[in-house]
Amino acid sequence: MIELTRLNGNPLYVNSDLIKWAEAAPDTLLTLINGEKVVVRESCLELVERVHQDRLSLLNSLLQLMPHPGDFLRAVTAVNLPSPSSRISPEATRERQPGYRSGNDDEAAESG
Repeated sequence: MIELTRLNGNPLYVNSDLIKWAEAAPDTLLTLINGEKVVVRESCLELVERVHQDRLSLLNSLLQLMPHPGDFLRAVTAVNLPSPSSRISPEATRERQPGYRSGNDDEAAESG
């Protein structure tokens, strides 16, 4: 949760995972994933910095609780690596689809 300030000065705590959009027009308008809108005093840049700090704090707390934080970091790195199938060209992917015919299939049919 991050602490923000409503236009009237009252503090507001927002779950940063629920923020869909942040617009500066000229006040910062937050749109949450449920469609609710909230206007706050903080700029979009301040909002991003607070979300970033909140997530770093959460990750740091998690790492402190783990007996072997290096294992977690290796696992996260492995999860974020592109899979072998994501490195295949779009043409190769189409060729593996059922019913796919390349331009050369017609020539092969005529000669065979």
